[in-house]
Amino acid sequence: MTLAEHWRAARPTVAGLHFDNAACSRQSHAVIDATATHARHEAEVGGYVAAEAATPTLDAGREAVRALSGIPGAEVVYTTGSNHALDLLLSSWAGPRTVACPPGEYGPNLAIMAANGFQVRPLPVDALGRLLVDEAKAVLAAEPPALVHLTVLGSHRGVAQPPADLAVVCRELGLPLVIDAAQALGHLDCAVGPDALYSSSRKWLAGPRGVGVLALRPEFAGGLTPRLPPLESGEANIAARVGYALAVGEHLAAGPAAVRAHLAEVGRWTRTALTGLPGWRVVEPVDEPTALTTLEPTGGADPATVRSRLIDEHRIVTTACELVRAPYELTRPVLRVSPHVDVTEAELERFGEALLACG
Repeated sequence: MTLAEHWRAARPTVAGLHFDNAACSRQSHAVIDATATHARHEAEVGGYVAAEAATPTLDAGREAVRALSGIPGAEVVYTTGSNHALDLLLSSWAGPRTVACPPGEYGPNLAIMAANGFQVRPLPVDALGRLLVDEAKAVLAAEPPALVHLTVLGSHRGVAQPPADLAVVCRELGLPLVIDAAQALGHLDCAVGPDALYSSSRKWLAGPRGVGVLALRPEFAGGLTPRLPPLESGEANIAARVGYALAVGEHLAAGPAAVRAHLAEVGRWTRTALTGLPGWRVVEPVDEPTALTTLEPTGGADPATVRSRLIDEHRIVTTACELVRAPYELTRPVLRVSPHVDVTEAELERFGEALLACG
């Protein structure tokens, strides 16, 4: 059975086309069952007893995150999602409050940085918004920030950033590197050994909503001062954490390198199928190694309206990205298309036809 066939067979039958994995992937039967089983166990023995019994599963999830982040011995904290993880980190930071990042930074991240009193400094990028590493090194060396932050893959554009190269630069300069892997974990190689990495469960890893992780290099974690220690709250949806731990395990069992390669192929299929479609421009290069494709309207179509029509008339789920997602990079709303490894070329053709009908 191929990777695509295994992925599809492991999940409930989709009602239409799910081209929105960058927002929320489809959980497997096993993940759904594990989450429900824990909730049932809470009802049988009590929430705290069930949580203690789930410790080995949760620890296995932590170890999987250590492997995917490239941070041996990392302190892995379960959170409610990526925004929560970043807020936990920044609110616990005891040093100067300056952070450097590319101008295409995710809008909610910028809001969390501002809420925690951080001054944001831009790093140089090319026309696609990809970090220019050599130029960034010069900027960071000339005026070192307290933290360097990199969103490996944005939610508004399928352009992969170079986390490994930036990690080398930050180590040379002695600067802490924080990686936002919300769109990247389970999608791109994030095992670059940053000082901190955070992500959510519900995107490419296909875990439950309402859970995420924050992985911290031990010496970096030791310098944090949480507002309400410890960093990880025990008063949480443990069932969702159990489901997430299983989803990460499924990803490791499938083979992260194989998943990455197939997602890159899915991106090529998607952009090839949609390039030249009247009324839309594919933003990313065809060979960009991601499965996230953004379409910029060229004929006056409103992405939010098109998204609604795709759902109502064709049962196809996508995302309309408004300017708030990347306020310093987006100049107009775009439509985001993000199929997973189970997509077929026939489904992409069907999507193109539906988009023409709606846009």
